[in-house]
Amino acid sequence: MTVKFKTEFIDNKVPQDPRMDELKYWSNKFQDLNLTPLYKKISLGNLSFRLKENADPFIITASALALKDHLTDDSFVTVYSCDLKEEIVYASGTREPSSESRLHFAIYNQRKDVNAVFHGHSDKILYYADRLKITTTKQFEDYGSAELVKSVLEVLNDDLFLVMKNHGFLALGKNMEAAGELALQMHRKCIHFSVKR
Repeated sequence: MTVKFKTEFIDNKVPQDPRMDELKYWSNKFQDLNLTPLYKKISLGNLSFRLKENADPFIITASALALKDHLTDDSFVTVYSCDLKEEIVYASGTREPSSESRLHFAIYNQRKDVNAVFHGHSDKILYYADRLKITTTKQFEDYGSAELVKSVLEVLNDDLFLVMKNHGFLALGKNMEAAGELALQMHRKCIHFSVKR
């Protein structure tokens, strides 16, 4: 996927945090359930966790990963901050940060109660969003764009799960387990609905 911002690397240090094993677990889980499907040999979706409560820095999956089932430490990037106006992401690592890094940053910035942001893709969740009364952005915006960030912030409020119209979903949580389990819960509900049809 094309990154739509400039990355300024503070250094090339690979992220080191004991919680990365949990992020790898959830990345693997999303891949297994096809919540980060392949498109042109690139795994869609991105997962992150905040490094410290009420602080900007977070660790996120890198851009253009082929699969998210057995990631290594260098498959992640630390994002320290973003200049949304100048379209600059300040990071460290050996790869470009996810194309949705600005979206994750904006959510963390607006929602101090959120410490994990999991973005995935599911046709079923998009299809059943109205039935499940899931908050949805007002219109489609291109991935990684400033317009997408704005559209999400417009409807975010206190929701922990929302859909980006004709795009994908966001599961938010106080920690990775909460965000991951919420995504799985919505996924199961949609499978249940589709079986009953």
